[in-house]
Amino acid sequence: EFKLFMIGILGGMGTHAGIDFCNKLAMLNQGKIDQKQPLFILYNKSDVPARTENLNKYNKVLSSLLKGCYLLQKNNCKFIVIPCNTAHHWYDDLNKKIKIPIISMPKEVYKNCKKTCKKKSKIGILATEGTLKTEIYNKFFDKDFILIKPIKSFQRKNVDQAIKYVKIGKIKKAQGIIKPAIKHLIKKGCKKIILGCTEIPIAVKDQKFSKNFLDSNLILAEASMRKYLTI
Repeated sequence: EFKLFMIGILGGMGTHAGIDFCNKLAMLNQGKIDQKQPLFILYNKSDVPARTENLNKYNKVLSSLLKGCYLLQKNNCKFIVIPCNTAHHWYDDLNKKIKIPIISMPKEVYKNCKKTCKKKSKIGILATEGTLKTEIYNKFFDKDFILIKPIKSFQRKNVDQAIKYVKIGKIKKAQGIIKPAIKHLIKKGCKKIILGCTEIPIAVKDQKFSKNFLDSNLILAEASMRKYLTI
């Protein structure tokens, strides 16, 4: 008797990022027949208030994220993933209130990095201003690695702009504008670069540095499949 359980995906932050996550789940299961693909619900909750802009309206964002998690919890999901890095600023409170497990994206990226990177090596991070400000990656990485973010001018002109372009579907523009930020981090001696905003993997598709990237969306998809197969 097949037991029904699903991966709950709280997406919509942004929509392209949530769909990219689903594509990565499908890619990890390539070659499998339909019936062997994972069951999942994508809740494209695009009405969550903008995370970076609402860091100081903590409870407003929290209640929107909680509504999304409750819906997934009610509908046979065994665990939840949130393909948005900045949303993990609210992770601890979500985790306290939701009965099913929520996989932590920064933690999974850190575990992946520990396996593949030398201790104390320089790791670059491309993320939103909100993710950098709340230091959700630093709390995992600082004890083992040197986390390097772009200088302000690259952050504003290249990273923030690329994220904005992906959110509105201007992928080509995003691909062009992110490149200087990547080169800047490589010049600073970063062996690996965390794509620490789920819009960024879409902006760096087909770039020649891909072996240097730690794609937070792909790493979360891999962690989801591991958990899904062990339930």
